[in-house]
Amino acid sequence: MDLGSCYLGGNADAVEFCPHRPFRHVLAAATYTLQEQGGERQDRAGSVSLFAVDAGEEDASRRLRLLHTVETAGVFDMKWSPVAPLLAQADAHGRLALWRLEQEDGSDKGAVLRDVCSGDISSSMCLFVDWNQTAEALSVGLSDGSLSVVSMREDRLEVSEQWTAHQYEVWTCYFDRANPHLLYSGSDDCSFSCWDLRQNPSNAVFQNKKSHNMGVCCIAQNPLEGNILLTGSYDEFLRVWDIRSMVKPVNVKSLNLGGGVWRIKYHPLIADVVLAACMHNGFAIVKVGTGDAAVVETYCKHESLAYGVDWQRSEGAEQNKNCSVVATCSFYDRLLCRLNPTSVKRWNPTTDSGFFAIDFSGEVPADISNLVKV
Repeated sequence: MDLGSCYLGGNADAVEFCPHRPFRHVLAAATYTLQEQGGERQDRAGSVSLFAVDAGEEDASRRLRLLHTVETAGVFDMKWSPVAPLLAQADAHGRLALWRLEQEDGSDKGAVLRDVCSGDISSSMCLFVDWNQTAEALSVGLSDGSLSVVSMREDRLEVSEQWTAHQYEVWTCYFDRANPHLLYSGSDDCSFSCWDLRQNPSNAVFQNKKSHNMGVCCIAQNPLEGNILLTGSYDEFLRVWDIRSMVKPVNVKSLNLGGGVWRIKYHPLIADVVLAACMHNGFAIVKVGTGDAAVVETYCKHESLAYGVDWQRSEGAEQNKNCSVVATCSFYDRLLCRLNPTSVKRWNPTTDSGFFAIDFSGEVPADISNLVKV
């Protein structure tokens, strides 16, 4: 079921649902737009917009309702803190910014972003950001091949370590959820690496330069089975890794998704279900558990690069795993969608004869960009 769609005021590249009560109805959507300023001058402008969705609203135009927008530099990535409603934003000006999500005028539905702090991380662009599980530190991937670890010092950010980790752009970085001293990274140099932050400068635990044929775009760890790690690559493959042998992780299975795998998100409650943004090939939901990895459904109604994707963590989904909601966005057509797969259930190989079913529906909307504050 289509829970609402709209066009943003810039090129859409990231969506993130707030995982914290009472803001689980809030979706953040980010943009990055290259603006010509005459001659050879260019500016990278962006925004972060907050939306609320009421799935029970009869008026479809109110199912995805704009709450608040802040103008920023071009946003490459953003992440909610795992412990509080704080949003970290990595931008094209080499800065990391933190925003606090607050209720507006005491309303339980309204929400605004308040500036907490920001800091210059590098003269290069900040491409990706991730929090460690205590929210005491963040990692940032940079366009010059460097990785940064940034510490939270009360209401300010401090770069605690920065080193040249890769030859080209670091598209992704990811703290191990059980071992926060381990930081994974993926780069345009086709390398998938792990770093031990207990040593200064950080020491490479492993550097895999042979498995991916193109740049490594994203990394995700199974939230319920920490020994399983996923990577996505421009080479169109989603790869599943067993990291019990940390020095040399094993690629246990791979699946071609038909487009560069830009983002992957595990379902927050179902361990073997993954949502993937596949650039030129839309969005896919993939089963990566027992047996071979398999695509169980695709969504291809976006007409541009599929970049942003996320699951909503809601009370409805926790009580009924069939009640799953996803958000998607695409770049050049600036389209933001929130959709409800009509059937998502836990797949049990001993009782189920086939894969779980996921059925997307919904029309691409008319242009309602006037909803976006610019």
